[in-house]
Amino acid sequence: MWIVKIALERPYTFIVLALLILIISPLVILRTPIDIFPNVNIPVVAVLWNYTGLSAEEMEERIATQFERNLTTSVSDMEHIESQTVNGRSIVKIFFHPRVKAEMAVAQVTALAQSALRQMPPGITPPYILVYNASSVPILQLGLSGKGLNEQQLFDFATQQIRTSLATVQGAAIPWPYGGKQRQVMVDIRPDLLQAKGLAPGDVVTAVTQQNLILPAGTSKIGQFEYDVDLNGSPKRVAELNDMPIKLLCSF
Repeated sequence: MWIVKIALERPYTFIVLALLILIISPLVILRTPIDIFPNVNIPVVAVLWNYTGLSAEEMEERIATQFERNLTTSVSDMEHIESQTVNGRSIVKIFFHPRVKAEMAVAQVTALAQSALRQMPPGITPPYILVYNASSVPILQLGLSGKGLNEQQLFDFATQQIRTSLATVQGAAIPWPYGGKQRQVMVDIRPDLLQAKGLAPGDVVTAVTQQNLILPAGTSKIGQFEYDVDLNGSPKRVAELNDMPIKLLCSF
């Protein structure tokens, strides 16, 4: 109770302390977010490569390593490079020196990524390139689970419903959903039967590629009506892939 005794003996001292606390409180409140989340002025550009079906080791050797090697020869003012590779995805973060313009850094990385596509495995898509703030940390992460729903359905729901709804929230960074399974068609082949027919796995890939085409056919005007013309260039059902001819073995 000694503090109460001092307060009764010296009331003006405690009044001055209370006024100081009242005056300093706004300054402390304004500085609190800066202390917790400091603004690190280091421009960082993140590059996301995506190649479904490729293992993490192959992603590192064939995509991430080659891209990092090209960065060191074509992009200026880099401080260091960090990369993380998982199955089918590779994230490369390029840290630049302070006071480097983020717009110029993105332009250099984008130009290099487009030219590096020729050295990548065939069929790879251009990467996602975005400016990453080194001081930003995830505030909220959302995990999905559903009774009776498989991984493909959860991934579709996160991509088409939740991600599009959160994209309009100011200040929200909505990355591509991680995990789950994307819808895809896998073709299983039997090497022994292909060898018996004198075929190779490359023949199957070529047949599927050449016979699965999206071709605009236009319209056909007959009388007073104009009809849409649909070409049979792409199978509408997965089972129709089995009816594609692979190679003409003999001719009559």
